[in-house]
Amino acid sequence: MKPLSYFFFLIGFFFLFLGLIFNLAGKIRWLGHLPGDIIIKRENFTFIFPLTTCLLLSLGLSFLLWLIFKFLGR
Repeated sequence: MKPLSYFFFLIGFFFLFLGLIFNLAGKIRWLGHLPGDIIIKRENFTFIFPLTTCLLLSLGLSFLLWLIFKFLGR
């Protein structure tokens, strides 16, 4: 029963973090406009590929999951 409780804890934490990201995404203007993000603007077309933002978010999430698994004893 213990692994199931850890699973639900991680799922709940994931949805909490996802909700915070969506809530703060509109307020953080630099998110998606960092140096290294690819932005192509044409007359009727805008293409945004947030490469640096994705790398930083991946690094942050990896560190967060490492901390969670370290303190949960896995």
